[in-house]
Amino acid sequence: MRDQTLDGPGSAGRARRLVARVALLLLAAAGLYQGLWAQFAPRSFYDDFPAGLTWVAVDGPYNEHLVRDVGGLVNGLGVVAIVAALWLSTPLLVANAVGWLVYALPHFVYHVNHPLAETSMQTWNVVVLTSEVVLPLLGLLGVGTLSRRQARIMEERR
Repeated sequence: MRDQTLDGPGSAGRARRLVARVALLLLAAAGLYQGLWAQFAPRSFYDDFPAGLTWVAVDGPYNEHLVRDVGGLVNGLGVVAIVAALWLSTPLLVANAVGWLVYALPHFVYHVNHPLAETSMQTWNVVVLTSEVVLPLLGLLGVGTLSRRQARIMEERR
């Protein structure tokens, strides 16, 4: 009997890998959108993020160092999500999920407790921040999708 958690011709395994990869690549795109903007155009990010809506500037004075650092950190998370999408290795998928959740959950809680003034913008903000919690969890669908050959190699290394 075939182990359903192993990679192979089964459609369930392919579907899980596809969902995991798409989720991780969406997560990476969101992270790199924020991170690259914040790191390379910190004043513009502060004044205009996201897309000219000024969500950051309402929260206090501009600090270039802080904005660039946060941008670099989110870029790092984005790159890890890309690598996780490419390899789909269990340790990498778990590390990616934990890293994103450590970042995204407090960020989500902050914005729920400090809503934007405009309701439609707050709704959009919560949707985006929820995706940063859900997408790394969807990436975990790639866990356990080792091929039989990869599983054998891993077992021999133990």
